[in-house]
Amino acid sequence: MLRTNLTFLSFIERLCETNNESNITLRTFAAGFRFVKQGEKIRNIYIIKDGISKCFISEENGKDFIIEFLGKGEVVGELEVIKKIDCLCNVATISEVTAFVIPDHIFMALTEKNSEFTRLLLQELSTRIIQTSSRASFQQLYTLEYGLLKLLKLQSDEQISISKEDMAAYLGISVRSFNRTLQQIKAKNQDQSLIILLERLG
Repeated sequence: MLRTNLTFLSFIERLCETNNESNITLRTFAAGFRFVKQGEKIRNIYIIKDGISKCFISEENGKDFIIEFLGKGEVVGELEVIKKIDCLCNVATISEVTAFVIPDHIFMALTEKNSEFTRLLLQELSTRIIQTSSRASFQQLYTLEYGLLKLLKLQSDEQISISKEDMAAYLGISVRSFNRTLQQIKAKNQDQSLIILLERLG
């Protein structure tokens, strides 16, 4: 639900400190900023240091589908640079995000010359495939109510605010279906802290 990769983050921090890598910079993006745009060319790879982003696809009918929420150490834009293709999806910040910004040519040089970097990148890509498969089976096996409860727990644990629209987009349902599920949970639940979270959503 919230992907993180602290090992990769630790490597990049160490690389910047020990190698004095001036080409890798640190940037901060305000909440709600889209720093990767679907269909555009990408010039930089981003590794999230702090904060949470959403990775999503905008469909031709105007609807968004959230693939995943990205946290510390997650990499953005690497597939597009490796394959030399336009951006497959959008990435926008939910909270304020600080990220390492690596120019595409530096990223490719690291994959060719730094075996530790390449190994960590391969592990990241493998983990992503496994998690995507797990999520697909999860959505088949578990109810919407269970998925919504997990999203509410994520909000509470990370002290962030995820909109109804984003929750619905992550669950792959309409806002109307989301509201119906919300009402069902409210009717069944007696947990006071959960009720407070539900009330905030309306």
